[in-house]
Amino acid sequence: MTILVTGGAGFIGFHCCRKLVERGDDVLAIDNLNSYYPPALKRDRLRELEGIGSFRFSQVDFGERSALDEAVAGLKIDKILHLGAQAGVRYSIENPYAYAHSNLVGHLNMLELARDRAVDHFVYASSSSVYGASPRVPFRVEDRVDHPMSFYAATKKSNELMSETYSHLYRIPQTGLRFFTVYGPWGRPDMAMWIFTSRILNGEPIPVFNDGNMRRDFTFITDIVSGVVKALDNPPEDDGMAKPGGSQSPHRLYNIGNHRAERLDRLIKVIESACGRSAIRDYKPMQPGDVPATFADISAIERDLGFRPTTSIDEGVPQFVDWYRHYHQLQLVA
Repeated sequence: MTILVTGGAGFIGFHCCRKLVERGDDVLAIDNLNSYYPPALKRDRLRELEGIGSFRFSQVDFGERSALDEAVAGLKIDKILHLGAQAGVRYSIENPYAYAHSNLVGHLNMLELARDRAVDHFVYASSSSVYGASPRVPFRVEDRVDHPMSFYAATKKSNELMSETYSHLYRIPQTGLRFFTVYGPWGRPDMAMWIFTSRILNGEPIPVFNDGNMRRDFTFITDIVSGVVKALDNPPEDDGMAKPGGSQSPHRLYNIGNHRAERLDRLIKVIESACGRSAIRDYKPMQPGDVPATFADISAIERDLGFRPTTSIDEGVPQFVDWYRHYHQLQLVA
């Protein structure tokens, strides 16, 4: 089985690549290693994958069609795991063109590749941000998602619509995964878990937005990888029946989260405990494009694929903090 993974040097992509190669799949990972956050972290992730099973990496911008075609020329591709994207809600306000390139043109390029190669399954990353500031919680895949609060969210909603069109026209089996806040070892420096841990350990104030009146469905990386692989292994049937998300084409949407909406203050307390230090809180108003709460209804993916996350923040946060300490100690030695 040959699987093409985009965003293979990213947080979720790295962990998925490791899982897939460890179980015996052939994996080609591509990533443009952009500077949205330090490329050194991405290269360190890739070094962790060296020598594990049948893993290859190519530095490619899948938003450039000719570069993508060259990278996969002559390669038989059975499935595509499309996790690559320009990430970040707040950065999409500053640099929307980066999102148009990677998340819109890039998604189209990947759909065209899936069509050309007649892949068995195309799994792609959507986002909980598509729900906007919906007051109805937990969020269900059946809910209307017509009011995104950021351009990032708008691109992810657009990805779902583009994929629906390609499944309808070309009968490509597709699964869109609406990720909720993912954390764990090898995570992203722009995420709250990393920012809070770093600043608490350094005795610096942490930004607490909306006066702490925020809730997030924090999902540990091992639970996420389990769900992604279950989805990849089980393409939707082209049977004319309605799928999660409403499509009658072979295209379905799943929330993939922890089904627990944790208050921001509780997260901070758990990080404080893991760090052995108290946080200095710097209360701030809500950021443009942000939403007060995310909370996943995972009944569809639980029913169809048996996805059942098991890691609470009380278990997951200490694992992240331990990894963070170790990783930064290694950086100081280097």
